[in-house]
Amino acid sequence: MKRALLVIDVQNVYFAGKLLITHPAGSFENILKAMDGANAAGIPVIVIQHTASSMAAFQKGSPQWQLHPEVTKRPCLTVVDKTLPGSFTGTGLETVLREKGVDTVAIAGYMTQMCCDTTARQAFHLGFAVEFLSDATGTLAVSNSAGSVTAEELHRAILVTQAMRFSKVMTTKDWLAGL
Repeated sequence: MKRALLVIDVQNVYFAGKLLITHPAGSFENILKAMDGANAAGIPVIVIQHTASSMAAFQKGSPQWQLHPEVTKRPCLTVVDKTLPGSFTGTGLETVLREKGVDTVAIAGYMTQMCCDTTARQAFHLGFAVEFLSDATGTLAVSNSAGSVTAEELHRAILVTQAMRFSKVMTTKDWLAGL
């Protein structure tokens, strides 16, 4: 098994304001633990950053768009810029992974139900094995015209769905123990 850790959208927008990640507690600390563990084990870390000109919070160069400083302090193989929820869409991510001989990707980052879920499904469709770090992904409560859901309910529903077909869902501690 040749792994890579995908650290998805750990940007300042998720640490204050309307998109504050609230569940699970400790997700950010677990993302950093996963990055540190991957680096110590020689596993490539790929940081992914979302840019969207139509959304002020993701405007390239804005303070909210910036990667969290703790993420930028840590080594990574590359930073992939994406414009849609899927980290493979319109990016060179698949090429980077194939060139490194990666066959398994671990998913960490934000938000569980959006970019992490989409990227995990894309990876599965492309033939990669997927490890979804249950406590190193995170979300928030959502309310819109379709209804509302708590952060805990939303997170759990994605984890259950991922475990049905797409990913091996595991804690960061279990993932690190298997490196």
